Amino acid sequence: MKVALLHFCFYEYTVQLANALAAINIDLTLIHPQQLTAQMQGLLDSRIKVITFNKYRIRNPRNLSAMGKLMRIIRKIEPDVLHVQETNDPWYDLTLLLNKMPPLVTTIHDVYRHPGDKDNVIGSEYTRQIAFWRSQQLIVHANLLKDALVEEFSVPKQRVCILPHGELGSLYQRLAKDNNTVREPYTLLFYGRIWAYKGLNYLLEAMPSIIERFPQVKLIIAGKGDNLKQYFPDGCDENYEILNKYIPSEDVAKLFQRSTAVILPYIEASQSGVASLAYAMGTPVIASEIGGLAEMIYSEQDGLLVPPRDTSALADAIIRLLGDSNLQHQIRTAALYRCEDDLNWLNIATQTVEIYRKAIYLKNIHR
Repeated sequence: MKVALLHFCFYEYTVQLANALAAINIDLTLIHPQQLTAQMQGLLDSRIKVITFNKYRIRNPRNLSAMGKLMRIIRKIEPDVLHVQETNDPWYDLTLLLNKMPPLVTTIHDVYRHPGDKDNVIGSEYTRQIAFWRSQQLIVHANLLKDALVEEFSVPKQRVCILPHGELGSLYQRLAKDNNTVREPYTLLFYGRIWAYKGLNYLLEAMPSIIERFPQVKLIIAGKGDNLKQYFPDGCDENYEILNKYIPSEDVAKLFQRSTAVILPYIEASQSGVASLAYAMGTPVIASEIGGLAEMIYSEQDGLLVPPRDTSALADAIIRLLGDSNLQHQIRTAALYRCEDDLNWLNIATQTVEIYRKAIYLKNIHR
């Protein structure tokens, strides 16, 4: 089978999937904007062919020529199937509308944009729906996302497949400068884009109770986003380590390896790359029982779930985990097992190929 895999973002996910597809002998060509090349340097299986094209900022009309180049690349490859990682780019969406495409599979990471998502492009909420309809198969990471596509966008349920979000920790371990970091027994990590839907305020409200029980506890807040001065108007003390900036890929693993637990107090979630990263790092996850997190995490087995916006329940769960090394070991072991099972990329790639076969079949019968 000849597959073209196109992506504009989600490079970590794409690298893991591409390498797994190559490992099961798929003839794979990866297509992406030129500016992603350096980011992916040295990460791809040598069997993967890579083609790049120049992509411009959203408001630049030269994107018309960029999309023309993209279509010429796809036609030259003549793939049996084109697999696209969800995009936030109306230029691609309009290209999809106006051109004849090969059998198309699209991975939809988020059916709806997150509240306060500042990366959202004006108009993309509407144009991205073109992919919902032009794709022979859609891949999502949770039942609730499939339900949303079927019920809210009237996509036939036989065109929506659910695959887990594979683990990302092994990729970041490859990127790390040093994988010998010692885990700190009372360190918590809040990692990723710091926007309102991530619920950081609930974690900060829980911290006084946690500090009272474990005065040595430290919370690392790492990532770009909201101005953290709104949370710490008078500054912060030794219980907090603030890294309010983009974290280079080579430094990410160390943060997870240092931490006793990763905290995801989200008030909305479709799925979580942070949880997928933590699992392969052996770092226990405590998260809100909401959205795709509630489906991914098996509470009391490979993680702990608490009601969203419940500061007391969040504090109690963190205190319980910090005080119970046996529970930490149990969760860590179960999470690592998941990375060899349903979160394993070879397993996901094998299932993805079956989805490709469905897409080809559906395309052929509707010609």
